[in-house]
Amino acid sequence: MQDLLTYLEAEQPKINEALDREVGELHPLVQATIKHVLSAGGKRLRPLLTMLTARCLGYGRDDIYPLACALEFLHSATLLHGDILDGAELRRGLPAAHTVFGSTQTILAGDALLALGNKIMARPGIPKLTECISEAIMHTATGEIAEIAHVRNAKLTEAQYLDIITGKTAYLIQASCRVGAILGKANKERERAAASFGLSLGIAFQLVDDALDYASTSEATGKPVGADILEGKVTLPLLLYLRDMEGPERETFTRQFEKKILVASELSDIADKVRQGGYADQTRTKAKDYADRARDSLLRLPDNKERKLLETALDYVLTRDK
Repeated sequence: MQDLLTYLEAEQPKINEALDREVGELHPLVQATIKHVLSAGGKRLRPLLTMLTARCLGYGRDDIYPLACALEFLHSATLLHGDILDGAELRRGLPAAHTVFGSTQTILAGDALLALGNKIMARPGIPKLTECISEAIMHTATGEIAEIAHVRNAKLTEAQYLDIITGKTAYLIQASCRVGAILGKANKERERAAASFGLSLGIAFQLVDDALDYASTSEATGKPVGADILEGKVTLPLLLYLRDMEGPERETFTRQFEKKILVASELSDIADKVRQGGYADQTRTKAKDYADRARDSLLRLPDNKERKLLETALDYVLTRDK
């Protein structure tokens, strides 16, 4: 784990420099909102994955920094839009952008970030790169729409849930790895391996995220504990809890949850039961299954320092507490 943190510490200044330089080219009216969401920090996981995958496959040019940062811009755009859709007031412990700048300006700033990410990715003149991220954006938007369609749907199946998180989270992480593989001029087998690694890692990442919503603290996550259930989102910890409920009890909860009869204090009590029942831990176990799939995919990439760091990234995702 320390090797990965050391690598990120060494690369972080160049990543942040590239982020600042690209944002600095935008109109000043757009910059404030974008700098706000970027200032909240975050793991910079997507740029890191792009860089590691590209370098694992032999790509050594310095233009990797803006290209990797394009993935962070696309991700940040989804955060700007998603916080409005969720009505979220906090983002990584800071006020969500729409609470500071208003929904209209935040939506348009997100649109500008999407355009900026696409513009940067077009620079190398490789059509496959823009096709890759365009597909990821479409999948991400579809995943978000699917999540909205199933708000307060206590009858959601695990398969439907996995489709949602694959769309809204995993495809953009997959694209981060696939972009690196394309830049490294990987053959078809290695590109597929990088994509498979990214997709499985992305699913594991979101599973852990959903577990943390019930098991972590608001200080660590930067949002209220049990925020998902308060927003009507049905994630795996809640699904597992409902599966173990007695039939009549489950039917009563389903009816009240779907009709918004339950008040915040009652939903908080359920969140406590989900945590105390070990359902967040079971969700982490599911995440490990997907991390193991990702680890298997890595075996088809060259055995070098970068591949070892990609494997370490899996351990980081599984053990994180925020």
